[in-house]
Amino acid sequence: MKFLVAPNAMKGAVSAQKLAVIIIKTLRRRFPDAVCISMPAADGGNGTLDCLMNAFGGTVYELEVTGPIPSMRTTARYGITADGTGIIESAEAVGLHLLTPSPATIAHSTTRGIGELALAAAARGCTSLVIGLGGTATNDGGAGFLRALGYSLLDEHGEPLKEGSIPLLQLHSIHPAAAPAINRPVTILSDVRNLLLGPDGATAVFAPQKGAAEDQRAYLESALKNFAEIAARDLGARHAEQPGTGAAGGTAFGILCALQGSIVPGIEFILNSSRFDDALAECDAVITTEGMLDAQTLSGKGIAGIAERTRKAGKPLHAFVGRVNGDAAALQRSLGLASLTAVSPDELSTQQAMRDASWLLADALFHHPF
Repeated sequence: MKFLVAPNAMKGAVSAQKLAVIIIKTLRRRFPDAVCISMPAADGGNGTLDCLMNAFGGTVYELEVTGPIPSMRTTARYGITADGTGIIESAEAVGLHLLTPSPATIAHSTTRGIGELALAAAARGCTSLVIGLGGTATNDGGAGFLRALGYSLLDEHGEPLKEGSIPLLQLHSIHPAAAPAINRPVTILSDVRNLLLGPDGATAVFAPQKGAAEDQRAYLESALKNFAEIAARDLGARHAEQPGTGAAGGTAFGILCALQGSIVPGIEFILNSSRFDDALAECDAVITTEGMLDAQTLSGKGIAGIAERTRKAGKPLHAFVGRVNGDAAALQRSLGLASLTAVSPDELSTQQAMRDASWLLADALFHHPF
């Protein structure tokens, strides 16, 4: 039997690359003659850098950058592919996993570190940029990204604005650098189509999981609204109504204020880059993973992109997830899965389930009735 192993990361627990190793090792214990093709997947968030560098080849570099809050420094990776494309994963610099989310962290969150990675890639001579968005602790609309590229964000007194999300309430003007720090086209990878603002925007949908208090969200929304209005006035950047600009706390919006480019579904870009369809044609079954399966999964998440392709190819897709939030049978039908297995028992705490994710997956996979 020939398996295509295409796991998505179980965020905060196990990377897609490690999951692929666990799955293949378990399959070979169960089926000694099995042939396994390893193709870890991502949708723009965690694991994107590794997936694309595996697909294209090239060199991965490390750089100390500003973390998700201004006072934090962190070491982040970025890549330059063999054909000269700069690859940046936003979660490397400003990932939610780098801190304990709270009202204070989201209020002061910044995307400056993503801009610092982009500058480093440009300094190494990249001809274009691919920036994966997802898994960030930020909600500043990409304002920090602009600062890294030399933009000045000023208050009504002409003084530099404090870094963060909430300070954008006091934003009065934006001034670009005298000369563009980066003049490269950019492709933004995202797993969401949310707008910057509104009931389906960055703050309403994603800020709660980043530590925002209920009584804080209106201020965060107003801050992004003020930023968008001033960016439109001072930069001519009218992207707030573009689907996807709400990704990563509005980071996509800020990137498009500075660089020419487009937002594309991350999973589609990565599957195409990895020649997923060629491997799919050769296999008998596909195995994938996800940390949490819920209604959001149906719109752009990695597993949904994989499921669409396996359905078209008529190949069975077996999904092993940490937990299911919602009607498991309905989600399985919607995705067209051959099987759906939640590997974490309900009685386990989230912390325990994440700690034991590798073992729980291996056990569920070994006993699965293929």
